[in-house]
Amino acid sequence: MKNISFRPRGRRAWANVILGIAALLSFAQTASATAWNNIEPLKSRRADVERALGRPLRDQPGEEGTLQFKVMGGTVTIAFVSARFVANKKLSRDLEGTVLQIILQHDNSNDTPESLDLPGKRGFEREERQGALIYSNQREGIIYTFYGGKLKTTRYTPSSEQLGRARRG
Repeated sequence: MKNISFRPRGRRAWANVILGIAALLSFAQTASATAWNNIEPLKSRRADVERALGRPLRDQPGEEGTLQFKVMGGTVTIAFVSARFVANKKLSRDLEGTVLQIILQHDNSNDTPESLDLPGKRGFEREERQGALIYSNQREGIIYTFYGGKLKTTRYTPSSEQLGRARRG
């Protein structure tokens, strides 16, 4: 009996399986809306971010500290929960230092609201503001911003459910 993985068709089949799994994992990250690249608002910390993305291009320390990274297709900025934010939102103190927001700035995206199937999609609100078209879903914690019909930013924020659970009683 021959080993199927050494046959040309077998290699192609395995390559297709691997590509399919990668596509599903990519979709799962998008579908969860609150996690991106294994980074999740109100859970991940700076060490998790640097483990996933490497060394930042820019590190802006301080109370409203952010990290910026170059990624395929653009730039990502990670903002962290500050003590001030915890106090203002009456959140649990152990959330200080966790990821507050992930902002992807797309350099040359061809995605449109239609290609992402956003018009009429359940849970998304549409808003036009200063030349931008914004689709947001607070329940999932995701916001898409389009300029000239093309995707310019994707923001991952805590979902409304996560924020509700994070509030101190």
